[in-house]
Amino acid sequence: MGKASAPRKLASNEARAVARVVRSSPQKLNLIAGLIRGKAADRALADLSFSKRRVAADVKKVLQSAIANAENNHQLDVDRLYVAEAYVGKSLTMKRFRARARGRVGRIVKPWSNLTVIVREREETA
Repeated sequence: MGKASAPRKLASNEARAVARVVRSSPQKLNLIAGLIRGKAADRALADLSFSKRRVAADVKKVLQSAIANAENNHQLDVDRLYVAEAYVGKSLTMKRFRARARGRVGRIVKPWSNLTVIVREREETA
């Protein structure tokens, strides 16, 4: 009886991984996402391994998950994968305050982010 399954949103040569509520601002996370966009998957992993930024470890986990999804769920060749898309979105925001002079308050905003990585298999060159 149930509902018909939805069509796949990605192409047959793509795989995706998503990390929700990453504890970093979207601006900082986008710097690291921009670092791996368009690169081969193994090269992107190497760049993330040696990056000094704290959030690079989270991005590396998501990229490894996307590669594993491509291999196990979609039977894509790992050696021909590259990062087709890596984009960042806003998530929730924690709001805190800090006491300031004369009874006023200074607002502290602690943003969280969502990260999506899509890997695609390169076409065979003849």
